[in-house]
Amino acid sequence: MTRRRTYLELCALLVYLSVNVKPVNGVWPLPQQIDISAERYALSPQFFSFTYGKDSAAQTGCSVLDNAFKRYFSVIFPDFTHASGSRFHHLWSEAKPFVVSVSVKTSGCDGYPDEDSDESYNLSVSESQALLKSVSVWGALRGLESLSQLVYQDDYGSYFINKTEIVDFPRFAFRGLLLDTSRHYLPLHAILKTLDAMSYSKFNVFHWHIVDDPSFPYQSRRFPDLSNKGAFHPFTHIYTQTDVMRVIEHARMRGIRVVPEFDSPGHTQSWGKGQPDLLTPCYKGDVPTGTFGPVDPTLDSTYKFMESLFKEVKSVFPDSYVHIGGDEVSFTCWKSNPNVGKFMEKMGFGKDYTKLESFYMENIVNMTAALNKTAIVWQDVFDYHERIPQDTLLEIWKGLPEKYEDELSRMTKAGYRVLLSAPWYINHISMGQDWRNSYAVQPQNFSGTDEQKKLVIGGEVAMWGEYVDATNLSPRLWPRACAAAERLWSDESKTLNADLAYPRLTDFRCRLLRRGIQAEPLYVGHCNHEYSGL
Repeated sequence: MTRRRTYLELCALLVYLSVNVKPVNGVWPLPQQIDISAERYALSPQFFSFTYGKDSAAQTGCSVLDNAFKRYFSVIFPDFTHASGSRFHHLWSEAKPFVVSVSVKTSGCDGYPDEDSDESYNLSVSESQALLKSVSVWGALRGLESLSQLVYQDDYGSYFINKTEIVDFPRFAFRGLLLDTSRHYLPLHAILKTLDAMSYSKFNVFHWHIVDDPSFPYQSRRFPDLSNKGAFHPFTHIYTQTDVMRVIEHARMRGIRVVPEFDSPGHTQSWGKGQPDLLTPCYKGDVPTGTFGPVDPTLDSTYKFMESLFKEVKSVFPDSYVHIGGDEVSFTCWKSNPNVGKFMEKMGFGKDYTKLESFYMENIVNMTAALNKTAIVWQDVFDYHERIPQDTLLEIWKGLPEKYEDELSRMTKAGYRVLLSAPWYINHISMGQDWRNSYAVQPQNFSGTDEQKKLVIGGEVAMWGEYVDATNLSPRLWPRACAAAERLWSDESKTLNADLAYPRLTDFRCRLLRRGIQAEPLYVGHCNHEYSGL
């Protein structure tokens, strides 16, 4: 009799705790409009399903959404397997069937996300169903991510979701993250895991800074010696064409664009190892020193090579954007080279080597334009007053707020579209909650008209690789990058208070851990499910 009473008391306690469990604080990044009710519904993985709405343009066979349904089932129910189902059946037996119905106006299941992709969605959660409506499959992906964050567990493993209404869309169209794979080679699995984490924060552009001075890991079909001689190792530290295709497809399935960067004329030391006569020979007096500087902008062969390389880039990378760099060009070697000096005199450039850089960059921008690619360049190109097409996208990477706000004002006044990256160089780390600095950024807080401010189309988190490889990439990126993610997605007026954001970000960081992302802590505390990959 005593044992029976104890069992009933335990059941009562479980019911009490289950009823009084608190739901999650919300969704990260914060939706434009969200209303979460106290009314909640128990969920069972055994009675939970995704389906297409009858009016949906996409139906079964839509690769992007079919894949997402499988992926998000595992994300929503991380401890469920068919083998474990019977073990937890007592927790889930009270749950009713729950159907997530997804309807999109346009299919687009086999295409790639682009600068015009519509990522808006409406999500309505009520008893026994969730209705997700969007214009495109890309918006549906964002809605599925929000839905996954609405599901929570009590201490005993039962799953719940609250009655919720969400109307959502991104504030900025371009929400990027840069990885540098030249200074340290990042293995494929580290890039793919980063893409997963990006999708959880609704980033939509992977800026792949794939090559630089230290190494050239991209394996070119047309110029195999670039990686054969320029990579850290020609077999183990390269990205084959198959690797690149895998990254692009993994990103596509998550609504993420892949924009490669082939930066020149500087940052090209590794290029010269596999491409003779590309770099400028440096001189001391009349004698070559045996060292090399930036790309030689005086030779016709330089432009023939670059055109051939970018034709390959166009065939490999489907996105309409390509980043062509243009930053941090040292003029020392150019100044030392007598042939460059003669070219400067012939062109009437005098001693102004910014004009020589301008000459080169204008040629490269026009070359990419002829290939129907929109060029992204670093701010140096604008600062040197180079004549570039009006649709060129400018990226700001220098300066504290006063400096980059002034740059924003000048660039947009000139009619250019702009990306802001300067305040989100999160390879720089400091003690304490430095995510708050990223969170405080206001991308449109500069002197200019409303039309100028519309030309700021987004921003980008940068993770440069001098001190970063696969051992510390994830904890250095996450959850610090999430602060920029919310700034670029959410309504600024609702998300300026970092103290209010802290509980949601803490909860989201725990979700990242549960999803296998090695995200560092924000401060003292714990997660119910600590990182288990160590």
